[in-house]
Amino acid sequence: MTFIEQLKEKIWSGDDILKEEAILLYQEPLEELCQAANEIREHFCQNRFDICTIINGKSGKCSEDCKYCAQSAYYHTSAKEYPLLDTKEIVRQAKYNAQQGVLRYSIVTSGRALKASELEQMCEAIRVVREQVDIKVCVSFGLLNEEQFGAVKAAGASRVHNNLETSERFFPHICTTHTVADKIAAIRAAKAAGMQICSGGIIGLSETMEDRIDLALTLRELSVSSVPVNVLNPIPGTPLECQPPLPYPEIRRTIAILRFLLPKAAIRLAGGRGLLPDKGKACFLSGANAAISGDMLTTSGISIENDMELLAECGFVPGVLECETPDAK
Repeated sequence: MTFIEQLKEKIWSGDDILKEEAILLYQEPLEELCQAANEIREHFCQNRFDICTIINGKSGKCSEDCKYCAQSAYYHTSAKEYPLLDTKEIVRQAKYNAQQGVLRYSIVTSGRALKASELEQMCEAIRVVREQVDIKVCVSFGLLNEEQFGAVKAAGASRVHNNLETSERFFPHICTTHTVADKIAAIRAAKAAGMQICSGGIIGLSETMEDRIDLALTLRELSVSSVPVNVLNPIPGTPLECQPPLPYPEIRRTIAILRFLLPKAAIRLAGGRGLLPDKGKACFLSGANAAISGDMLTTSGISIENDMELLAECGFVPGVLECETPDAK
């Protein structure tokens, strides 16, 4: 039995693999690793594919200095700037996405956190969406507290998105205006308010594979079951504009190792997927089972129609993956 087969059997028996074991997977044959990751995905999640869309509910002028982000006020980019969208527009786009077969719809706003008046406005928009549209609502409103997340849940949102982005070790190289600890505190506050959590990161920032594994281990400790994986799309005007792209085999290997570490998760290809030669198809056969469709926040994505065709080619069926694990202690 190969090392990959040994770890697969260990996972199937209900045990978690160790960091040291995950690191060793980096040296294993790629195709065997990806096939095993796909088998783990089939075992725990079947062929359901969790597809979602996002709307940029407030754009630009962000107070944070994340080096990859087009919306940071620290950098000069071509990203649009506008205040909160009104309820009518948010509802209109929710209806359109639902008609296309999308099951989750996320409202994302720029900035460290919404102000009280902005949060009230967004809660009203969520209420109207839930009244008029058969779609689950997710939100990314920044570093809120438990009471604020409780208001969001009461309005009808079910999931909070808050990416950790990378390992705690590497994070200070990417952002200095807040910390991983700040993000984890917000995640725990959302959990305490009864919200599901969506949290992942970005690969291609010049982090190591060990950083990616450490990120996955933190997400596992937090019992996060929806894990977006963004591939850096270098934005002109940001400090990472000249960052070289990751080779596609390394992206596939990363996805596969994440599946070994997070066997029951919705591993969600997110930003940067449109840059891949096959729009992520090989990753969907290497352990990924979710995606953000349509346009991203400030960059073009892949149309919902094309994604539905791609999922069918891969043997997936759109469906909500509700595999939340118990809250982390």
